Amino acid sequence: MTQFNITTKKNLLAFSGGIDSTALFFLLLEQNIPFDIAIVDYNVRAQSKEEVNYAKKLAKKYNKHCFIKSATLSNNKNFEKNARDIRYNFFEEIIQEHAYETLITAHQLNDKLEWFLMQLSRGAGLVEILGLEKYENKSKYTLLRPLLEISKEELQNYLDNKQIKYYLDETNIDTNYTRNHFRHNFSDIFIKNYQEGVKKSFEYLSHDIDSLQINYEPIFQEKELQVFDKPNDLNLVIRIIDKNVKQRGILLSNSQRNEIIKQQELVISHKLAISFSSSKIWISPYVKESMDKRFKEKCRVLKIPKNVRCYLYKQDINLENLTMQ
Repeated sequence: MTQFNITTKKNLLAFSGGIDSTALFFLLLEQNIPFDIAIVDYNVRAQSKEEVNYAKKLAKKYNKHCFIKSATLSNNKNFEKNARDIRYNFFEEIIQEHAYETLITAHQLNDKLEWFLMQLSRGAGLVEILGLEKYENKSKYTLLRPLLEISKEELQNYLDNKQIKYYLDETNIDTNYTRNHFRHNFSDIFIKNYQEGVKKSFEYLSHDIDSLQINYEPIFQEKELQVFDKPNDLNLVIRIIDKNVKQRGILLSNSQRNEIIKQQELVISHKLAISFSSSKIWISPYVKESMDKRFKEKCRVLKIPKNVRCYLYKQDINLENLTMQ
């Protein structure tokens, strides 16, 4: 198994009791990497109670703190998205309250190919289809996926050889879920037959993205406002916006990307205000706030986009500092 390059001391492992997260739990132990665990019970399966108890037993045995969330989640067509939102909101609450530096998840090679194929089927570009990256910088922590070069079969063999207990989630068999459909019909079969080639291809594609030399660093940042230099290529504009909003916990759909290009000023999910002009890209939280008339006029003169003005006013951000960039 690979050696993890994890130097942070406050690490939180997203745990489920399944093959991937259980293998990662013991691999982190073997490498003496400090971590605690967090698990969510969605109260959909009877077995989930056993998985939570397993997490508690492992935490007690190996002196780890175990954070547990019980959620009520209906088994509907939005189950996967709702479950993900609950899960990551929970993780981020823990991170903020206990000052964790890194969130470690157990996504592996099969997951990476599964994501690739799902995005490919939706007409995504290079950045989107390679969306599962090893390191992802969030606003207040780093998201780390250390298993992306290891297949699910390798992880299961590791557990079986060491006779380590794990659970199989029966909902992973239900192909009515989009991920499961791609997993069972495409990605798992392909990895089984072409694992080394898939690994090399992802490595080459990652280098190709790096060679694009897109500047993802803002030229101005204050609180949650970020301003970027705007490239002349609209495709690169979307790449910058896509990566930034993903760090803020929002995944753009293809229709939203098209609408951003068309409108040049848009509010996403009632949460984020996105605008771009001839020279700049503006991204901030979206708020509604009554503004002083003089402030509004000043924003107009300085050509500050309308949908970010309320946030600037509410946060008392100095307009002169902003427009000097």
